[in-house]
Amino acid sequence: MAGWVALLWVLEAIDVLAGHRLDTFGITPRKGGELLDIVPAAFTHFGFGHVASNSLPLLVLGFIAALRGIGRYLAVAFTIIVVSGLGVWLIAPAHTNTAGASGLIFGLFGYLLVRGFVDHRALDVAVGLVVGALYGSILWGVLPSATGVSWQGHLFGLVGGVAAAFLFRERSPAAGG
Repeated sequence: MAGWVALLWVLEAIDVLAGHRLDTFGITPRKGGELLDIVPAAFTHFGFGHVASNSLPLLVLGFIAALRGIGRYLAVAFTIIVVSGLGVWLIAPAHTNTAGASGLIFGLFGYLLVRGFVDHRALDVAVGLVVGALYGSILWGVLPSATGVSWQGHLFGLVGGVAAAFLFRERSPAAGG
């Protein structure tokens, strides 16, 4: 996760040096060609303050989510990024540009919150409860309250994280039937 977060900082440095040309990889709603920007948008930020605000929660939540295995983590992260990006593409206001890792952060939050209940693992339920207690206030970010903040990306990231918990649940061998 440290490498992932470092990549975000390197990309923002490149963006600044390139006159913010990477900002074009954000998502502009309902334009067909913009569907290709759904994944890159999660790695692009609008300034160092933006990437700084996403770094610690991504580092913490991503690390916890990755403890179940890097392959599973990458599948979960990709699912969240796609669901969040599609949600932005579908319902964000016209003529906006949305980028950043916050959709992934909200998704990881949702994933960790429900994963233990879905997998029937007491330790993961406890982890989810701790994550909920520490980061639960981010849920205000799914409400359309702040100008310039993509509540759409946050909401659909959260939805993507919950969906990923079900899609990538651990099935017990006895339940194979």
